[in-house]
Amino acid sequence: MSDIVEKLTSFSKHFNTDLEKCFPFADGAENRVIEAMKYSVMNGGKRLRPYLLCKCAELFDVDYKTAFPAAASLEMLHSYSLIHDDLPAMDNDDLRRGKPTCHKQFDEATAILAGDGLLTYAFEYLSNALVIRPEIRLALIQLLSSAAGAFKGMVSGQTLDIYATSTGNTQKDEEIISRLEEMKTGRLLRYACEAGAVLGKADIEKRNVLISYSRKIGQAFQIADDILDREGDQKLVGKTLHKDDAQSKFTFVSYYGIEPARQKAKQLIEQAIDEISVFGDKAIDLQNLARYIVERQY
Repeated sequence: MSDIVEKLTSFSKHFNTDLEKCFPFADGAENRVIEAMKYSVMNGGKRLRPYLLCKCAELFDVDYKTAFPAAASLEMLHSYSLIHDDLPAMDNDDLRRGKPTCHKQFDEATAILAGDGLLTYAFEYLSNALVIRPEIRLALIQLLSSAAGAFKGMVSGQTLDIYATSTGNTQKDEEIISRLEEMKTGRLLRYACEAGAVLGKADIEKRNVLISYSRKIGQAFQIADDILDREGDQKLVGKTLHKDDAQSKFTFVSYYGIEPARQKAKQLIEQAIDEISVFGDKAIDLQNLARYIVERQY
């Protein structure tokens, strides 16, 4: 796993240098919200989603410079979701990536505005990315807005995460957990893979392979997160653990149990690795990334 960790670390350093340039400071008191936006988006993180997007684009010979605006806008949108997820009305968390959450570092009102700012800036930044052809930009904007939204997107997933409870019916419960993951975690991971295909003008067959790969790693990623909430080291994970049980959340682990969930994640990863093999040696980093998703400690 050390090879993929080194590659993620190297990518993150390069990506963070470019991402920081996206946040020029304004004059006046409104500077506070930009400080909060920048604090949250630059506050560590694995940069897994941007890396995934760039690696999927690379399958079709799209370079980093061309893929960067799509990757940056995705990370902005992801960071907005984390700010709002941490708010007192949602998960009420004090830590994110080992540092105070945005509403703790600033205040609740500023955090709400910073989340709003990152959400809208993601689309502004992507729409102004002249390095990407206009028709591809439009396709990416449509995909990202759908992935983030309330109609089978991330907002729907967040809603399920708050309100979903067991029905007592095995089949229905499994469907609820799968839908929750698909929308809350899976949609942005799917977007990362699909955006790479869109940037590369991939045919529908290759695009569908990447969508299928994203769905499998998405479920495995969520299972790994659920397990880390139970068994992880808080210093490594960088956020408050044991929240799922404390809040009686409906998760893969609460439904299957830890060991069956762990085995399910491993099976999903092996399937994902097999599917992506159609791209040959170009897919090695994506295969290693899939393994990292279930082996990570944070």
